[in-house]
Amino acid sequence: MLTPKERLYKALRQQEVDRTPCICPGGMMNMIVEDVMDKTGCKWPEAHSDAGLMAKLSAGMYEFRGFENYGVPFCMTVEAEAMGASIIIGSKINEPRIAEYPINSVTEWRKLKNIEIPGIEGEEKIKEDSNVQTGGRVQVVLDAIKILKERNDGVPIIGNLTGPVSLASSLVDPNTFYKEIIRKREQSHQFMEFVTDNLIAFGKAQIESGADVIAISDPSATGEILGPKLFHEYGVKYINKIARELRPLCKTGLIIHICGRLKSIYNELNGLESDAISFDSITSVKEVRGTVNNKSIMGNVSTLALEENSPEQIEEAAKYCITSGANILSPACGIGPKTPLENIQAMVKACRN
Repeated sequence: MLTPKERLYKALRQQEVDRTPCICPGGMMNMIVEDVMDKTGCKWPEAHSDAGLMAKLSAGMYEFRGFENYGVPFCMTVEAEAMGASIIIGSKINEPRIAEYPINSVTEWRKLKNIEIPGIEGEEKIKEDSNVQTGGRVQVVLDAIKILKERNDGVPIIGNLTGPVSLASSLVDPNTFYKEIIRKREQSHQFMEFVTDNLIAFGKAQIESGADVIAISDPSATGEILGPKLFHEYGVKYINKIARELRPLCKTGLIIHICGRLKSIYNELNGLESDAISFDSITSVKEVRGTVNNKSIMGNVSTLALEENSPEQIEEAAKYCITSGANILSPACGIGPKTPLENIQAMVKACRN
């Protein structure tokens, strides 16, 4: 029988496997639920800023018969915070989110900080009388990966990057960003180059720390928002710049997640240089399987169904994804923290059966 890491390695290359792997990368596709927090004693928001808690919480999902991987971090704010954004760290049932953008226009990108690797000096400080946190958690993520690597148990470790368009629109108001990528193209591309170079540096640091897979999630780079032309100009271009640097370094593979309806950008998806494509439940696995022919297909059990439906219904939905052509079973997007653990276990059961 294959180990989870061996199984995922083969599935990412569309090779024969003993059964379909069931994973959830982390990052935007958060893999943590309240049930696992309670079982491990490691809770949000503390686990976002403590490497030991982060690692134990991620490992707990696998240990309690959930997803067959480890994945950190559990949000999309680590890079933006390190580059100057203020965040609200969240609660047990709410992920961290952006509180204040560090720049007002793409033209101000030189004001941004570079992501400091490998260390963040000092401890993070909480502003008085608020839940707003400044500072960085880059080192926390890298240390959590190192802790998970020490387990050496055949479970793949997935490191996560916020996609370049999504990170850019976390550093400047999205409404401004989407206007300026059309009106101020030259400066927008300078901004995107800066963002992408920082993501490459953080991705390399995660791989050096022990990540077997890198997942790049770029929900703001949806074709519904950008359209095919801008998706190619700003999505494909900069995601591929990251992929070309990181994919040769990944021991197991590289995954790209794109949200929204994909029909308008199927041709562009074939141009993404990844081992697998992950996507939202609004898009059919059969359609992607019939159109995207150079990657493993990953997905795509509805996260709304995961939170609200019965385990029996989830098992049937998971089986449908597999029979529709998914090489790797996963949630379609970020799972809600109130999702019952038994529903995640039902996904794994579908793969084992």
